[in-house]
Amino acid sequence: MRKFRTVFMRGGTSKGCLFKKEDLPADRAEWDDIFLEVMGSPDPKQIDGMGGTVSSNNKIVIIWKSEEKDVDIEYLVGQVIVGKRQVDYKSNCGNMTAAVPAFCVEEGMVDIKEPVTTVRMLNKNTDKYINVDVPIDPETHTFAQDGDCEIAGVDGTAAELKVDFLNPAGSKTGKLLPTGNVVDVLDIPGIGKIESTIIDVSNPIVLVRAEDLGMNGTELPEEINSNSEVMDKLEKIRGTACVMMGLAKDLKEATDNQPGVPKVGFVTVPKNFVDIEGKDVDAEKMDVCARVISVFKCHKAIPLTAASSVSTAAFLEGTIVNQIAPVKDSQITVRIGHPSGIMTMVPTVIKEGNDPAGYKIPGVAVQRTARRIMDGYVYIRN
Repeated sequence: MRKFRTVFMRGGTSKGCLFKKEDLPADRAEWDDIFLEVMGSPDPKQIDGMGGTVSSNNKIVIIWKSEEKDVDIEYLVGQVIVGKRQVDYKSNCGNMTAAVPAFCVEEGMVDIKEPVTTVRMLNKNTDKYINVDVPIDPETHTFAQDGDCEIAGVDGTAAELKVDFLNPAGSKTGKLLPTGNVVDVLDIPGIGKIESTIIDVSNPIVLVRAEDLGMNGTELPEEINSNSEVMDKLEKIRGTACVMMGLAKDLKEATDNQPGVPKVGFVTVPKNFVDIEGKDVDAEKMDVCARVISVFKCHKAIPLTAASSVSTAAFLEGTIVNQIAPVKDSQITVRIGHPSGIMTMVPTVIKEGNDPAGYKIPGVAVQRTARRIMDGYVYIRN
């Protein structure tokens, strides 16, 4: 068998295999077959690999030192599509972004400054810059494992990683609002017209009201995934937005070739619900309740890049999210209720002129945690 050095890490609420670019074949044409074997795809059970049968547990990250001024690290994320012989490089993973700087500190790829090392990164999926503050343990002089930061969807606490996505608007489309509108009325084949907001912050997403789908908005992933009628509607909504953004020529191409971009989600007003661990989530502790579909399945939390778009949309007057959760004058955070609890985002939004699309987004920040789970060699068949 062939073997490749890898580190298996959790980043936020995702996990996957991290590779140094130098440990992979120079010919990128070989990469997809390697990564599919690593995760055990296209078998949807992924019995013969490292994959965890859902998109959030099927991440590949390739990392190398940057030669660009004021950038330490560059990285590329691959999303292995469960059940398919396909690796998608079209979007970044915000959660695994938190694992990258911790990996780089532990691997000696960056100069360490105590007590906090800021790792300046460039994501090559989106060509967007991200700065991450990494706490350094004073005894080990490397990434601090212990801390009091708690994130929904992960048991226990760990050291806080502050992830700041710089100028994240227009990651794939070049525009904060790809259509130029805060609200678009989509004409969905076999369904009819539905209002949506299409927004691109860190990754594009199309958002609709839960009630317009006949949903309450507090459903958990298993219930959503098993509702074939709603999942079909959501995929058609996603595909229609994909075509509108110029990322696919029709719904079939959107499903076959663009399964991860854009994402699709539905939102509603704050509501009490019980999360996937059976814990009560209080409506008073959130500003908006959201569910997001990632590669044909409801995410068990919320993708960090999707949370960047949802939280930013709350500040943009007239969007679906803003109608549901209008921000107050002094408000700087947006608390998003999701199947695993609540995520707090800190978008910086600056209004410019009277144009509805006239906004600048200097950054969106969030707390994350990460840890190394295993390292060594992953083996694949010749």
